[in-house]
Amino acid sequence: MRYKAGIIGTGGIAGMGILGMHDVEDIGNKKIDASHAGGYDSTEEIELVAVADVDEEKLATFGDAWDIPPSQQYVGHDAMLANEDLDVVSVCTPSYLHYEHTVDAALSAANPEIIWCEKPIASQVSEAEEMVEVCEQTDTELLINHSFRFTDKLQRLYDLIHEENILGDVKSVSTQYRMELMRNSTHVLDTLVYLLDARAEQVNGHITGENEAIDSLDAAKEVVDAGGGGHVVMDDGSFVTVDCTIPREMSSMTFNFIGTNGKLYMNNDDGVWQYWSLENGEHVEQPLPGIEGSWTWEDDYRRSFANAAAHVQDILNGEEVNYSPGIKAVRSLEIIVGFYLSHYTDSSVDIPLPQPLREIPITSW
Repeated sequence: MRYKAGIIGTGGIAGMGILGMHDVEDIGNKKIDASHAGGYDSTEEIELVAVADVDEEKLATFGDAWDIPPSQQYVGHDAMLANEDLDVVSVCTPSYLHYEHTVDAALSAANPEIIWCEKPIASQVSEAEEMVEVCEQTDTELLINHSFRFTDKLQRLYDLIHEENILGDVKSVSTQYRMELMRNSTHVLDTLVYLLDARAEQVNGHITGENEAIDSLDAAKEVVDAGGGGHVVMDDGSFVTVDCTIPREMSSMTFNFIGTNGKLYMNNDDGVWQYWSLENGEHVEQPLPGIEGSWTWEDDYRRSFANAAAHVQDILNGEEVNYSPGIKAVRSLEIIVGFYLSHYTDSSVDIPLPQPLREIPITSW
């Protein structure tokens, strides 16, 4: 079977390099495999046939790098969606544009079966929820690119936690990652809600106001996104501490889970995953069955794009169920928005958010 894909947005995550992951001189100048385009290129059945962007120079550079004919390089997403019959559409634009581009794609003549949207799902909860609703109404599968869900090790860890019950009832979690909350911390928060399979109930937050990515990205739009964190009470009863306040160069993505059956330490930068079972009141270190080594940026993260594209292919073939759906991605966004609301109102914030608060936008690149 041959499937056709189109991409909206020609930035780094689409196929031209990601800040902090690739050499600066390569970003925007050459194709990068750890990307949506690279993911499609790694599959047997999906072919990238079209791309759209409002920046004609970037569009041409991307088209040349990924061998997209000029006739299928579209200035603006509307033109691509009106002229192409697509099985899958990637949304690789800044997060404040995800809503518009996802809804337009779902309702378009292109009629995609799947929309593979970058993280975070949107800049405000109401838009995220409407994206989910529109995709349900049009029978479009909305898959959010929270990359860690597409790594074999994390999927195996999920099974160990939920099927083999290695942690028991999780009571406490602490986690740390670099600023900013929307651009980066969505990874750590989605990993949190994925591994707990839980939703926030109450949020207390702190926002630093610092953003180290603005100058690095040469952003043309001022954004709200900043470092921050806080405390979260989940609906499974666990208490979570989140610290996403420090710059990239001194940060490590870490998790500490403590449960009634054991405890788990994960450091995805230093390459250490450790597990201790609780036996007669003492923690005894044990191997994690089925996990060789820890999650790494060089191996697992880069391969996650190929894994995600393979998952898209399997969904198209009716062989798998979406394991990164939009409705799950809303859970991490709720926590981030909750942090902002808590900080600026000096109060605790309950989840789900009341309707007016779902309209609060947290813009980011």
